Order: sequence, then structure tokens, then C-alpha cells
Amino acid sequence: MTDSHALPLQDALRQACREIEASIDALLPPVPGDESLLIDAMRYAALNGGKRLRGFLVLEIAALFGASREAALRVAASVEFLHAYSLVHDDLPAMDDDDLRRGQPSTHKKFNEAFAILAGDALQTSAFEVLLEDATSADPAIRAELALALARASGSAGMVGGQVIDIRGEGKALPLEKVKRLHAMKTGALIRYAAEAGAILAGLKADDPRRQAIVRYGTDLGTAFQVADDILDTTASTEELGKTAGKDEDACKSNYVSLLGIEGARKEALRLSEQARQSLSSFGPRADTLRALADYFVERRN
Repeated sequence: MTDSHALPLQDALRQACREIEASIDALLPPVPGDESLLIDAMRYAALNGGKRLRGFLVLEIAALFGASREAALRVAASVEFLHAYSLVHDDLPAMDDDDLRRGQPSTHKKFNEAFAILAGDALQTSAFEVLLEDATSADPAIRAELALALARASGSAGMVGGQVIDIRGEGKALPLEKVKRLHAMKTGALIRYAAEAGAILAGLKADDPRRQAIVRYGTDLGTAFQVADDILDTTASTEELGKTAGKDEDACKSNYVSLLGIEGARKEALRLSEQARQSLSSFGPRADTLRALADYFVERRN
């Protein structure tokens, strides 16, 4: 296997995407029987394209600290399961009500609402199942810490809590501090987890300065990602995004663009990207791919 640190970012992303999708395919094989349609819906949601940026973060940071690639691929697949569940539920009529995801019909349009809900539920539990299996780490404390960190990032104090603030904020003019908190929970928490998970897998303790630097990197990266997403929601087409453009404006949601303007939001994204890069200063050239990723998060077009 080619060392991803030696590859240009786009090549490293493509290689990681292939590996992560092979892991998802192996961890979620088709099955016969009554539950086959559920598994089909789960596979559709988890394997229907995507850049695998969260999984890529796991792989890169696990490699930075010398963790096993095979174990890191399991953690990467796990975070992609959790992310896929969030997208399936986010697209439902009761939530953001979007019929398009990654340029294809959303899971509830391809199957139906009931199977989409159940597929999301099962993807969420599969994420924790993968983390807690012996194959992820010989150390049960590491497996438990990974699962606990994912639960905190994705639950009421993280992604789901952020979604609640988002729903309650429709049609309201939210102040910037509340928008920052909303997106730090809804989007940023899972990206921060993906970064920290590689350090956890490698056995770094919470008070290790190297892990703390990675947490700062992941925090700024997650916010930069959301600022860039708000810009794209305003400036990119539905075809470019692979999902319906202009959703925030249509729902009268406050976001970084509505509060800062396009140019102000771009400056904020660049500031956060540079701050994320600075968090990697102690790692030298070994973190060059992660530095390039911070740039990519704010330069991407979908």
C-alpha cells in the first residue's frame, strides 16, 4: 500500500475512499431473508458516493501516530456509518425534507420513509458495534473510549442537539454566537471526533499535548467546513452540490453567510483553516497532508 503522506491530497483522498468503501462493503454485506431490504437500504445510504472526509481524517491521524491501518479502516467505516445515518434522517420530510443526496434520490425516496428511518437507526447502532468489536483494538479501554467519544459527539450534546437548535431556529434571526454553537454541535462535533479518534486508537491519553493539538485542529476544521458549506449553499448549483441548493435561505435559517455576508464568511473560513494548520506546527512535514486538507475544506466546490 502506498504511504498516503507521499501522495498529493486528491490522490490520497481517492485511495482512502476506495479502502473505506471496501471496508464498509465487508462490514455490511448483503444478506438473504426478511431483513434483506433493510440491509439494501443501509448499503444504499452508506455506499452511495461521498468524499469520505471524516473517514480520511481517521486514517491520516491514526497513521500520524502509528496505529494499525486495518484497525483505522474499521474506525473510519464506523464514523461513515454514523454520518450516513445522520444524512438519511436529515433528508426526511420531518427534517430538512430533501429528495436528493449525492446526486441520487435520498434513501426515503429510493425505498420509503419507514425503511429510511430503520436504515438510519441500524447504521447508527452498527457504528458502535464496529468500534466495540475485538478486531478494532486488542485494548478494551481504547474500544470503550472510542465508543464514548462517538456517543458524545453524536448525541444530545453534539450532532443531534445541534439539529434541534437548527430546527428551532427556522424563521428566526439567530445571533452569531448561537449559530457558532449550533454548527459546532451539528457538524463540527463529528469532524472533531473523526480527528481525535485516530489519536485515541493509537493509545494517546486525553492530556497528551499531541492529542490536544489534534482536537484543536479538528475543532477548527469542523467549523471551517460548515462556513464553507454555508457559502456553497448560497453560491453553488444543485448539480454541483449533489443536493438541493439554497435550502437555508428557503427555510429562513441564520447561517454564516446571512450574518457575515459572502466575503465575511470566506474570510472566516480562511482564518479557521489557517488556525487549524497552526495546530499542526509540532508535527513537521508528516502532517503536510492534514495541512492540505485544511485548505481543501474551504476551497471545495461540493
